[in-house]
Amino acid sequence: MIDGVQTRELQVNADERGHLVEVFREDWEEYDPEPAMSYYSLSYPGVVRAWHRHTRGQVDHFVCPSGRIKVGIYDDREDSPTRGELDTFVVGEHDQRLIRIPGACWHGFKVVGDERATLINFPTNLYDYDDPDEQRLPPDTDEIPLDWDEMPH
Repeated sequence: MIDGVQTRELQVNADERGHLVEVFREDWEEYDPEPAMSYYSLSYPGVVRAWHRHTRGQVDHFVCPSGRIKVGIYDDREDSPTRGELDTFVVGEHDQRLIRIPGACWHGFKVVGDERATLINFPTNLYDYDDPDEQRLPPDTDEIPLDWDEMPH
């Protein structure tokens, strides 16, 4: 796994009424440093939201409570022991998991399957509307060796 990337399987507490899943606890080591805010985004089937990275120390924490997404993380940090490595995860209703993403790594996701997906993020920095901390590349860039249509084995 890429240096600084962590995952946590989320416990699904199900009964005849439905289920409850904790997505944030201050005692989880994956939330280091602590989040400054949270938001959710809803995306339609086939939508790719990639690539971007943060240059001011932000760490993202992704959870997908509904639908399914393929998350891609690419490490091109000059001082990283995992420079040049790519991680992919398919998460969502079938695999409730928290993914900790060092913001300096390129990252993004694609909705897989035929249902829309909800992504919740717990970033460690507040979003700055006047000066966003984002660098972007197109989803099909040659700089990152990921085919969004290829599913992990």
